[in-house]
Amino acid sequence: MAQRLAESVALMKICPSLIGVGRPEGSPDTGSKDVGTQLSAVLERITYANEETGYTIARVATDRSGAELLTVVGPLLGAQVGESLRLSGRWTSHPKYGKQFEVWSYATVLPATVQGIRRYLGSGLIKGIGPKMAERIVDHFGTATLEVIEQAPERLVEVPGLGPKRTKLIAAAWEEQKIIKEVMIFLQGVGVSTSIAVRIFKEYGEGSISVVKSRPYQLADDVWGIGFKTADTIAQAVGIPHDSPERVKAGLRYTLSQAADDGHCYLPAPNLIGDAVKILEVPAALVADCLEELVGEEGVVREEIPAGDNIVPAVYLVPFHRAELSLASALLSLLRGGRDRLAAFAEVDWERAEQWLRGQTGADLAAEQRQAVRLALTEKVAVLTGGPGCGKSFTVRSIVTLARAKRAKVILAAPTGRAAKRLAELTGHEATTVHRLLQLRPGGDATFDRDNPLDADLVVVDEASMLDLLLANKLVKAVAPGAHLLFVGDVDQLPSVGAGEVLKDLLAAEDIPRVRLTQIFRQAQESGVVVNAHRVNTGLHPKLEGMTDFFLFPCEEPEEIAALTVDVVARRIPRKFGLNARRDVQVLAPMHRGAAGAGALNIALQEALTPSREDMPERRYGGRVFRVGDKVTQLRNNYEKGAAGVFNGTVGIVVDIRPDEQKLTVLTDEDEQVEYAFDELDELAHAYAVSIHRSQGSEYPAVVIPLATSSWMMLQRNLLYTAITRAKRLVVIVGSRRALAQAVRTKGAGRRHTSLTHRLAQH
Repeated sequence: MAQRLAESVALMKICPSLIGVGRPEGSPDTGSKDVGTQLSAVLERITYANEETGYTIARVATDRSGAELLTVVGPLLGAQVGESLRLSGRWTSHPKYGKQFEVWSYATVLPATVQGIRRYLGSGLIKGIGPKMAERIVDHFGTATLEVIEQAPERLVEVPGLGPKRTKLIAAAWEEQKIIKEVMIFLQGVGVSTSIAVRIFKEYGEGSISVVKSRPYQLADDVWGIGFKTADTIAQAVGIPHDSPERVKAGLRYTLSQAADDGHCYLPAPNLIGDAVKILEVPAALVADCLEELVGEEGVVREEIPAGDNIVPAVYLVPFHRAELSLASALLSLLRGGRDRLAAFAEVDWERAEQWLRGQTGADLAAEQRQAVRLALTEKVAVLTGGPGCGKSFTVRSIVTLARAKRAKVILAAPTGRAAKRLAELTGHEATTVHRLLQLRPGGDATFDRDNPLDADLVVVDEASMLDLLLANKLVKAVAPGAHLLFVGDVDQLPSVGAGEVLKDLLAAEDIPRVRLTQIFRQAQESGVVVNAHRVNTGLHPKLEGMTDFFLFPCEEPEEIAALTVDVVARRIPRKFGLNARRDVQVLAPMHRGAAGAGALNIALQEALTPSREDMPERRYGGRVFRVGDKVTQLRNNYEKGAAGVFNGTVGIVVDIRPDEQKLTVLTDEDEQVEYAFDELDELAHAYAVSIHRSQGSEYPAVVIPLATSSWMMLQRNLLYTAITRAKRLVVIVGSRRALAQAVRTKGAGRRHTSLTHRLAQH
């Protein structure tokens, strides 16, 4: 290995162009006689970077430019500030920005001057070396610095402030960089972008090249952020045939996985084959044959399931099939079990109990609320649903108060940290997230399960519309026999981000007791947020006249909508309502892409609310720049972070960036400080603006909703309803009246492919 690394590093020094990323389509072939103009430069600043395409706008310094920085544009993703680059391309003139260098390809070159070496080492590229330490090292070793680190790293102890422990850390980090460069050369040769190559290396390390060559489709299963399409591109580059059964089976699994991402627990076999044919561009007969083989192997199950008046050949990925069977069985076992841990309520004098409750809460229960209270305390599984202003929270508080009066052990939980906090505030009792309640471990296994159940007589789960099939299964299995389980949620909101629509399936199951609250209370009737949420939910246009907490700022073009949204968030709402733009105001967008989508709005809102400051460190990762004060969100479940994992959708604020240690700290909405290494920043995204789907379970003082006709396919009633119901005090819609009308009148997507209701009726 050491010899191969040495050869690789030597090769990089002799022929650094091997490191360069690919040319943009349409650029001259730099491998031909026309190699364009060569420019040697030091990367000083990245102005913009698109992580998906690699297109970058940067400022560089050259020997000839002196103090003046030059603009370069092109595929530079992966290049680090401080690196010396050899650029191939041509000089162009932009009508607005003037002279700039268009990059076709680039190579990293180890710097040779003292200033260049100091800049290179101080860029944060090598863990353990920040700007100050880089200055000390270079002051001591001069132009021999890089040679010392590579060939005699033990000499680093000669530098004041560098002990043996930190010296070993720097040497190891340098060695890792060499291995990464070797892997990068190969991966870029088969068309893999730098950001994806880094993820592959993080998963497989030195074995990356072997996996990519021999098992490319495994990347889609193992590496977060790599789907079938990327793996397929790599597979073709390493010679896997287009009609290979291996490719077709991987495509079928990918199609099922995509269906799960869209919320389906299974796909009917004809739908699966048809979708896979479109993706794979191979004959349907070949796909059908491979599906037969796949069903016989581990990972895929086929079962005949009733759907309406038909019998459907349903094809599941194994985890979803097992979870659906297990969830139905666990719910029915709870419901029909002989033991009752709240048996005292079977013979209670309800009129007397409700009179006592009135003395505790100072308010009477409405008829529907009384029914819900009795149901939750006498039935071992129950569902409570209803829209805003209908008293769900007061009903839950009443249930918990009565249960605790009988010395019952009560657990309150919700799918997100924000929802759990709100539940605790409304009930006056401690609440936690479902993930923390179950103490999920690396791999997703729960500490509490059927063999080690929760010590609770009553478990209340709020925002149950967010519960996907897999999480609901883990939760229900952990409820002790005889305990009561109450699901609380608004079934008219968007279903869970993950597969399944558990709350809707439970309400459709005849054997599951339920109450739907429909009465809007007088105080709630005075709220434009509540009134308009119910209007939108019934297909009526929101009322705008005379409202002091619900506004429409009409404009048509996406760019205009984006600019006005930033102005409303950063200036108008804080000025008029005294709210903090970063903490109290949340932008909820129907889509991520587009000029008025969450992605573009995050960039604009960051510049307005957390602009770059010379005295504050920041860290670029791909197309994002992270700064102290940034609002961010976690993009995937990571069971190894924090005290008990950090989960998809967790929101927090960046409170510290330490370039020397290559670490960033986030204070989450659960008041936990979580550290991220710089190479883990692909798990974070900015959250000044989030998709409406990602806002589920959260509540904000003010919500701003940009609506553009360019989001036409996403403009649906339950999407708009969900966005409005996230607001506690204020809703501002910025955008097109036509887009608003489209959202109100469009009922939304049809039912997902699930079979939980059927399985609950089978027993």
